[in-house]
Amino acid sequence: MKRKTLIAVQVLAAVALALPLSAAERLGAKPGSKMRLEGTSNIHDWQVEGKLIGGYIEVDQNFPLEPGKEAKPGKVEIKGEAFVPIRSMSSIEKDGRPYSTKMDDIMYEKLLEATNKRITFYPTELVLKEAAKDKTAPYVYDAKGLLAVAGVTNEVSFPVNVVPQGGDDKRIKISGTANVKMSQFKIEPPAPKIALGMIKTGDDVKIIFDWVVGPPKKSAQ
Repeated sequence: MKRKTLIAVQVLAAVALALPLSAAERLGAKPGSKMRLEGTSNIHDWQVEGKLIGGYIEVDQNFPLEPGKEAKPGKVEIKGEAFVPIRSMSSIEKDGRPYSTKMDDIMYEKLLEATNKRITFYPTELVLKEAAKDKTAPYVYDAKGLLAVAGVTNEVSFPVNVVPQGGDDKRIKISGTANVKMSQFKIEPPAPKIALGMIKTGDDVKIIFDWVVGPPKKSAQ
């Protein structure tokens, strides 16, 4: 990405965070979230997972806070940020067992963890495409925002499912899948040398996430 474009999207992110929302509901990160990165290499597919997504969102009254709530098709006002600390992620086997601390170190290096501690997403647009058919079904949205990785910020778009969990704490699970390329963020796909040659990692990466948010706890009177 050219420098002028990078500056423009960074300014856009700052402006989006500063703009007030009318009748906004603030939802903060809750336990139970996870993010998974999946990719390929000439040896085998790989996967990385983290179980910490921080941040918050502010949404308008058309965002479903309760199961089965009526929601009108169209845009939802939204701002906020979701972030994953890079050191919270580690490589895993397909069955979830830890894979390799060496791969973890390569990942941290490629993501410039020393100077960029987080992967951060700033939502800028949320459009309802399909309302929930019942109290257990998801609300389907198209999401857009700015994704900051390794010091580079790009605009991305992807579908998300929103499922209000109900209950006393009114938690909401936001799930989605985004496809990106390492080269979009000026990351050279890792190619570590091994005894029998070199591992060549593919450029394409799939980001899969479940982000659990909810309103702040009410203090006891």
